This record gives sequence, structure tokens and C-alpha cells, in this order.
Amino acid sequence: MAETVSNGIEQSTTAEPGFSLKNRLIGIARVSPTMAAGVLIVVAFGFMALFAEFLMPHDPVSAYHDRVLQPPSAEHWFGTDGNGMDVFSRVIYGAKFGFGIAIPAVLLAIVIGVPVGLIAGYRGGFLDEVLMRFFDGLRVFPSIILALAVVAATGQSLLNVVLVLGFLDSPVFARLVRSEVLALRSSVFVESAKAAGNPTWRILFIHLLPNAVQGAMAQTAVRAAWAVRISATLAFLGVGIQAPTPEWGAMIRQGAEFMVTGQWWVALFPGIALILLVFGLNLFGDGLQDLTDPRRRAAK
Repeated sequence: MAETVSNGIEQSTTAEPGFSLKNRLIGIARVSPTMAAGVLIVVAFGFMALFAEFLMPHDPVSAYHDRVLQPPSAEHWFGTDGNGMDVFSRVIYGAKFGFGIAIPAVLLAIVIGVPVGLIAGYRGGFLDEVLMRFFDGLRVFPSIILALAVVAATGQSLLNVVLVLGFLDSPVFARLVRSEVLALRSSVFVESAKAAGNPTWRILFIHLLPNAVQGAMAQTAVRAAWAVRISATLAFLGVGIQAPTPEWGAMIRQGAEFMVTGQWWVALFPGIALILLVFGLNLFGDGLQDLTDPRRRAAK
């Protein structure tokens, strides 16, 4: 009998984590349906990016000169473009560039902005004023114009686009972290860390960073959406990633030339993909803010 009871306890214990994870996911979806919808969209595009080679029916850069500007059909689901390339395959492959630009750009912005926000907020004074005024200058100047000028000057490559977007977006994370550090630097745990003889770097990165970075992390998805949108805008304006590379902004630019003659599919489908990914990232970011900010949850 004891063995039966103990086995039952063991079975319930082993089964509990699975149910706990399931309940946690359901609870998150109930608290923030927008986050659940955003996650579904982002995961779908992430699946496209990871398994593009298996999902594409044609090579995204192979031109079929006898199939130029063919409308959607059973063979070419989204039709073909002005070079005879399969639009469906190019839209799928374009998800790689969406994530390949957004993720590194946001990571770079975090790497630059978070340490600057920590140091500026903790030190204060003249150093804080210099750093924040410099970052304020970056935010005041229109981002798209500054990115357009820098990418045009440095070269139209994926690396340059990522570097420019990451640098231009770093003030957002610096400001968020700085504001949290200003509120925390006089806290009891910080004063205790100083009294215990902790060096400044340890106070910043061990004691303050975990408590100050929450708001910045909630902004990552929204800033990723910004990076996707700006990179597509640069390609559309002729700066950044260029055709025949299957990037959505470049595809929309090429397709815009054919809209007046009735070949709507060349620009429409990459445009829909771009809108959906940006929309999903914004929903995901809004849901993250709902989960991390009790005041937003209470307001809803």
C-alpha cells in the first residue's frame, strides 16, 4: 500500500511540471491576448526564416525569362516579377533578412545603450549630461534621414544597415535604463553594496542591472519592428540591400513600377509580409509591456 501511495506521489510529481507549463502559457494568453497573437505571427515568420530552403518551391534568385510578370498560378503562387523570379519563394526567403536585420540591430542597441544608461544614471553630473545630450541629438534628428545618409556614405551592405540601425536605436535603451537607475541608486540594497566594499562595476552589473533592465527588455520587440520597417524603407528608397537580393523593401520598390500597368502581385505580397511581421512584433512588444507593467494590466 505504501508503495502504491509513493508511486502515485511520484507520478503526480513527474506530471506536474508539464501541466504547470501548460497552465502558465494559458495564463499568459489570458492576461495578454495581444502577446499571444503577436507570438503566433512572429513564430510563423521565424519558421519561414529557419526552414526557407524547404518551403521555397523555386530558387529565389533564379530568373525564368520566359515567365516574366506572370500572374499568380498553380506553379507560381504569388506570380513572377519583372525578372521572371518566383515571388512566393522570394517572400519566404525575405523573412531571413527581416530577422537577420532586426535581431542583430536590437542586440547592438542593447549592448551600446544599456551600459551607457547604467553609467550615466549612476554617476550623474557632468558625465550624465554629456552622454544624454549626445543621445538626445541622435533622437531629435529624423532617424530615416540619418540612416539614409550614413548607409549611403558607408556602403549598401547588410552589415552597414545593422550597425547604423543599432547605433541609432541605442538611445532608447539608454534612456530607459538611466531612468530606472536614477530611481534605484539611492536604494537600501545599493547603499548596502557600497558599504560592503563592492567595486563600482559590481554594483552596476550585479546589483543595478537586473533591477533596471526590465523596462528595456519589454521594448525589444517594438524596436525590432522599427528596425524591420526602417531597413525595408532604406531598400525601397534605393539605399541598403538591393535587388536581386530577396529583401521585402527592394521587392516592393521593384513592384511599384508595375502597379500602374496592372501587375499588382509583385509589390502586394512582400508588402503584406512586411506589414504582418511589423504588426506581430508590435503586438508581442505590447504584450510584454502588459506583463511587466502592473499599471498597464490594471488599466485594461
